[in-house]
Amino acid sequence: MHMSDALLSPAVGGTMWMATAGVAAYSARKVDRPGEVSRVPLMGVLGAFVFAAMMVNFSIPGTGSSGHLGGGLLLAILLGPYAAFIVMASVLTVQALFFADGGLLALGCNVFNLAFFTSFLVYPLVWKPLAGARPSGARLFAASLVGAVIGLQMGAFGVVLETEASGISSLPFGTFALLMLPIHLAIGVVEGLVTASVVLIAWRARPELLTAEAQQRSLRPILIGLGVTALVTGGVASWFASTHPDGLEWSVARATGSELSLPADAVHAWLARIQRTTAFLPDYDFKSSAEQSRKGGVSSAWPAPSPGTSTSGVLGSLLVLGIAAAAGYGIRLARRRVARE
Repeated sequence: MHMSDALLSPAVGGTMWMATAGVAAYSARKVDRPGEVSRVPLMGVLGAFVFAAMMVNFSIPGTGSSGHLGGGLLLAILLGPYAAFIVMASVLTVQALFFADGGLLALGCNVFNLAFFTSFLVYPLVWKPLAGARPSGARLFAASLVGAVIGLQMGAFGVVLETEASGISSLPFGTFALLMLPIHLAIGVVEGLVTASVVLIAWRARPELLTAEAQQRSLRPILIGLGVTALVTGGVASWFASTHPDGLEWSVARATGSELSLPADAVHAWLARIQRTTAFLPDYDFKSSAEQSRKGGVSSAWPAPSPGTSTSGVLGSLLVLGIAAAAGYGIRLARRRVARE
């Protein structure tokens, strides 16, 4: 559900950039407040895991579409809403800058749609009440499934509203909404099952991760497990990603009959040039292979073992790990410095 710049006007894209930056600044002030359990060690590895998991699109039977894990609710459950927002912003920034996945103008929208709704609405208002103060396995499963579905529906409708407010595409509001919401309902069910599975594994291994209790045991086993899973997922499982368009691309194609092209204005052209410069592995592949694929010179066989895809998965996971962890530790250091002054 990564929006492209072709859907957005500069006014809407810029407004969502400012809204997202404001939420990120607010979140930075709230991460690791005194008296709370530090989740910083988990920020990097969970970010890497979500990045890698997003590379593995799964087919939606009978539709010709596919979906992938969003990860916003999973991050909020295991990190808390503030750290989750910062980690998701790190993931999506790496994807847009270095892999040309999602537009640069659309980055604010993408972070907001995938992180804000899940972190600040679904997590406190849906997941926590359903999970309860003393969660059981059944309650955690139900809360994660329901929360993931609702969060993805809210994000999908956010895409429709932002596209409509921009007014630069030929997408009719009603048709676009009627395509986006059902297909993302199916994607949300799969995301809910994945989210519930990971949450249950974490809960059984470290129940304190879901509460504000002090951690008495080392998190090293979980950190290593998530890190290895991220590298294997990005480096190998990504070969098995569905070749069908994702839910957003599918909805746009069904509503218009074709792909949307970028508007011919200075802002879109400038941002497109920046992205072409920074994206050293566009479409999660080497530039030469990505160019051949766009021209139809590469087989669409499945699975598709590819050194470019493996490099993208491993390198992207490491980049997110470093950036998310650095953000977390940087916030902690800045807060400590302010407290000493």
